[in-house]
Amino acid sequence: MVNPPKAPKKPYWHQLHGDIRPDDYYWLRERNNPEVIRYLEEENQYFESAMKPLEPLTEKLAKEIRSHIAEDDTEIPVQDGPYFYYKRMVANLEYPIYARKRANTRQELTQVPEEIILDLNTLAKPGEFLSVTVQKVSPNHQLLAFLENHDGTDRYTLRILDLRDHHFLPDSTPNIFLQHSVEWDASGQFLYYLKVDESQRPFQLWRHRLGDVMSNDVLIYEETDLTYTLSLTKSLDGQYLLLTSQNKRTNEIRVLPTQEPEGSWTVFWPRETDVLYFVEHWHHQFIVLTNKEARNFTLLSCPDSQLSSPNCTALVPYNDNQYLQHVYPFAQCVIVSGREEGLTQLWIYHEGQLTRLQWPESLYYVSMGPNRDANATEILVHYESFLTPTITYGLDPQTRQLTILKQQEVPGGYEPQNYEQKRLWVTAADGVDIPVSMVYRRGLLQEGPHPLILYGYGSYGMSTEPHFDPSKLPLLDRGVILATAHVRGGSERGRWWYEQGKLMNKRNTFTDFITVARYLIDHGFTVPQKLAARGRSAGGLLMGAVLNMAPELFQVVVPGVPFVDVVTTMLDATIPLTTLEWDEWGDPHFPEAYAYMKSYSPYDNIESKDYPHIFIYTGLNDPRVGYFEPAKFVARLREMKTDTHQLLLKTHMGAGHSGASGRYSRIRETAEEYAFILDKLGIGQ
Repeated sequence: MVNPPKAPKKPYWHQLHGDIRPDDYYWLRERNNPEVIRYLEEENQYFESAMKPLEPLTEKLAKEIRSHIAEDDTEIPVQDGPYFYYKRMVANLEYPIYARKRANTRQELTQVPEEIILDLNTLAKPGEFLSVTVQKVSPNHQLLAFLENHDGTDRYTLRILDLRDHHFLPDSTPNIFLQHSVEWDASGQFLYYLKVDESQRPFQLWRHRLGDVMSNDVLIYEETDLTYTLSLTKSLDGQYLLLTSQNKRTNEIRVLPTQEPEGSWTVFWPRETDVLYFVEHWHHQFIVLTNKEARNFTLLSCPDSQLSSPNCTALVPYNDNQYLQHVYPFAQCVIVSGREEGLTQLWIYHEGQLTRLQWPESLYYVSMGPNRDANATEILVHYESFLTPTITYGLDPQTRQLTILKQQEVPGGYEPQNYEQKRLWVTAADGVDIPVSMVYRRGLLQEGPHPLILYGYGSYGMSTEPHFDPSKLPLLDRGVILATAHVRGGSERGRWWYEQGKLMNKRNTFTDFITVARYLIDHGFTVPQKLAARGRSAGGLLMGAVLNMAPELFQVVVPGVPFVDVVTTMLDATIPLTTLEWDEWGDPHFPEAYAYMKSYSPYDNIESKDYPHIFIYTGLNDPRVGYFEPAKFVARLREMKTDTHQLLLKTHMGAGHSGASGRYSRIRETAEEYAFILDKLGIGQ
């Protein structure tokens, strides 16, 4: 086997607030330095050498995962005016094909021809990264505006395809943000888009008239506050464009009627610190979700002719047990999505009341489908659980009846009755109950302890849901328990759950995870020699913190694209997205925030002691967590750790935050990670 590489130490010291932090691997941020690339390639060579003995297990796992995935699959078509739009996957192709059929009803779809509007496989180059995110069809359904990227960054290129003869228009421009960044006006003659600055922050709104050269485009608005970003959406009824300036705590929305593309944008409510609001349009009024004087958000309405807070009235009484997150105003009914009792929920609004839809399992995830048309007579809703493959329902907005349109196909002999799911509640040291979700083979818990993989995230208010994932079946079938610790920093229990895991409360995220791990050990579910932990991005920060705080609890830890050099990154405004993160982690230019961050920052807290087996992966082009953070973390771990456990770093040299883009490449990467975990847990088959 190739020996593990050792990055050269080049003394460097950070000095702030009277504190000195040594950083001998600071030089690894020099992306254009050949020595840096050479070191990353040496780590990749070591990775390949270390994983060579696990190739048979990796191939076996990849084959098993693939056996449970329907390689030919078509999603439920979504009505949008005279067409039904959908995507489909074809066996042995890496990327989806987007298509449509012209029909008045779903029943007619089998009788009309398919029109392919975009085949991503024709855009892909062998072995290269490809991402196509935003796709917006013009109101007359003749043009498709979409965003394309080949390097894994958040900088995308806007392209426009004429669907009548499938030629590309010359109207194209780079440096567009990857999502919520492109919309048409009502006529289809004007296109609005968001550009990013040098740090890949979406900060400018531009207007383009079809046929004009892009250099003549008009700058509509620029967000000058470096802690804010822009997002661009359209109301479901298509009547208003919505431009949102936002950070984690405050936002401000500007609106423009789509019938007036060259008109003036109107500020809905001026930004007010710690006030968030979201708007939709419905029957000559705006529906507003806001946390103003309502921690978990309340539902208001105001006439579209009077955009001011005093003119708003409550649609329903505020309920602190219901965390309202999104509103979907269809012509015949309004649906609100959110959380209650630790789970996702859907409510139908009617005459001053919210009526919650009921579901058959005690642990599940429910979400709205990709509904495009406010006048649709069939509303798509998705339901799934750890055990139930995704079901797409058609909801009748008048009768409220749900009709199954499709259930996710799971080949390879999947039988849901062979598995069980449950939720535990684990009490933290401060008395707060932490939800824990588990799935395992039926009857497994009658004996123990078992190999167990504990997953966590806990940041940005993002919740971890009980999704059905066929790639997990090879783990379950080997007797592994899969558990998720819903730690503070997510929104599983409402907005307060998020606020208790951010800024000066961030350590709760890490101690919650450790508390759950200890509970699972103390109650016989597993033992440290059979316990693994996984998390990516901000969940990779969680893994890094846990590695330092309680390494003795775990046999193996997998931090993916991990945010592990918190203080250094949060002090560097030249790094993409840093200024946007101060409302999440704090601004270390202030002494108190600096000291608190330093107390948990994984890179700054590596010690001379034993660590578990560690598998880390990153992407050279990652704009969200720079490759140099995990590279530095691994270099210092190699220097400091006292154990003989494996420490691997894999850098994807042509991708970003999400890793490989093709579905089969992703399966291979997943199998690789699973093989490493299973091997270290003593399951080598």
